[in-house]
Amino acid sequence: MLNTILLQAADAGSAGGGSSMMSLLMIVVLIAIFYFFMIAPQQKKQKKINAFRDSLQKGDKVMTAGGIYGRIREIKDNYVMLEIDNNVTIKIDKNSIYQSMQDVAEAGADVKK
Repeated sequence: MLNTILLQAADAGSAGGGSSMMSLLMIVVLIAIFYFFMIAPQQKKQKKINAFRDSLQKGDKVMTAGGIYGRIREIKDNYVMLEIDNNVTIKIDKNSIYQSMQDVAEAGADVKK
């Protein structure tokens, strides 16, 4: 099938130079559409997540990516000490903090902590 497409493109290209220019334009348009609908929104979302993680403070209530709810007790460069119950603290990677309890409440989840 690829050979057929390439042969048709070669025949069209020998007939006139406009067809090859049109093919190049279509490729550029497809790349632009892919960028604006896939890559740019993902980069924007990642910047927002990184800004959230950088703004974390001791005492914030958060939820991890694994669904663990807790309060931040200590923040280091790469990890966070998260208190999940009285005198129960776990050490988790900072990148696994998913959202604050404020965001969870705004989303409509019923959390009793």
